[in-house]
Amino acid sequence: MWAAAIAHPAKEFATTPLTVLEGELPTDLRGTLYRNGPARLERGGTQFGHWFDGDGAVLRVQFDGATAVANYRYVRSAGFVEEEEAEQCLYRGYGTLPPVSIWQRWQIQIKNAANTSVLALPDRLLALWEGGLPHRLDLETLETLGLDDLAGLKPSDTFTAHPKRHPRTGKIFSFGLVPGGNATLKLYRLSAAGAVEKTGTIPLSGIPLIHDCVLADRYLVFCVSPVRLSPLPALFGLSSFSDALQWQPQQGTQIIVVDADSLEAIALEATDPWYQWHFGHSYLDFDGSVVFDVVRYPDFASNQFFKEVASGTVTAESEAQLWQYRIDPKTARIIDQHCLVDRNCELPVALGQDNEAVTFMNMHATADTPPGELFGAIARFDPKTGLTVADAGPGCYPSEPIPVENAANPKQPWVLTVVYNGHQHCSEVWVYEGHDLEKGPVCRLELPSVVPPSFHGTWVSK
Repeated sequence: MWAAAIAHPAKEFATTPLTVLEGELPTDLRGTLYRNGPARLERGGTQFGHWFDGDGAVLRVQFDGATAVANYRYVRSAGFVEEEEAEQCLYRGYGTLPPVSIWQRWQIQIKNAANTSVLALPDRLLALWEGGLPHRLDLETLETLGLDDLAGLKPSDTFTAHPKRHPRTGKIFSFGLVPGGNATLKLYRLSAAGAVEKTGTIPLSGIPLIHDCVLADRYLVFCVSPVRLSPLPALFGLSSFSDALQWQPQQGTQIIVVDADSLEAIALEATDPWYQWHFGHSYLDFDGSVVFDVVRYPDFASNQFFKEVASGTVTAESEAQLWQYRIDPKTARIIDQHCLVDRNCELPVALGQDNEAVTFMNMHATADTPPGELFGAIARFDPKTGLTVADAGPGCYPSEPIPVENAANPKQPWVLTVVYNGHQHCSEVWVYEGHDLEKGPVCRLELPSVVPPSFHGTWVSK
């Protein structure tokens, strides 16, 4: 039933008060939820070839303790505007080739889809897409104000969709890949306001795909999985970038530890192959070791799964589990590794500190969910009490759960998720009590139009 949510381009809506469908809004829930994701997967009769290529649109939901209002708007990237005016697909994407001859493809640029995540800064919101610069948006109206160089990036630089904010200093750490025969990992440290303060570079082997990283106090950790791009087919338009990525398990996964102050690599170690899109909780333990959680796949089959989502029919199978690693940052060697959650899951978001942090994530409602379904539940993993799964119900598909600290009751955070209801063909915002997920949402809010399943979001307290 999820396929109906992406069958047609999403419709924008201006700031609108939201109707409470069930329950009551918590009086202590005050702040703004932002979410970003692909909202248009077709243009001029051309179906985009990968879920990751959909034009980005940002949802804003503001809570004041008594009411909630929302607005939803496409990011007006240069590519979006040009294709909107031409009413046809003009750009290449991660997995999309425009309908032109093979002799023309190599001349066509890649569109910055601005569709993956958001970063809230004091004076602006950034719509993130890891193949280029962020787009600057107005925090309230979501108006697109152009590309943002963060007072130090070059037009050719790329900026990850998963920057990390240091919980103690407020500094923001990010990275991007510089292509070449062998790619370069370019590192950035930004002020809390979003201005580049320092950069660094690390040479890599081949051209890998690096989507996320770990920040653990004074260390950054990168796990470079054995996916490598065959550059010539992608460069000359003989295949999409997605199709030119090859799984090469013989190379293993490389763990790179970076000093967060100098932005220099201090250790590198090869280990068994796996692939990851996302990391979860991480911290520097009292013994000096770095601990991080990762949603670990045995291979790169998830890319085919996400490619097929764009068509509305999925036959590929891909499962991942939540693992925890402990490494020595001085050598990058693994001290310990074990599986925390042995059920298929994704999009982990942690709340809390050190070994007491609780992780929220998406998951199937049952372990035997048939292939082709998107996640139908959110879950909480508490290292003390284990796993709790909250089934959204048949035909309902929750997005990444965003935990929100509750100042009135720190032991009872709120958890927000945007749900597509396939029975009613509508989208809703659900509010859960974070430590009582199993009793269902305490409030359901109706959105004015369908918001397709999105990737990542953030919360800004009032």
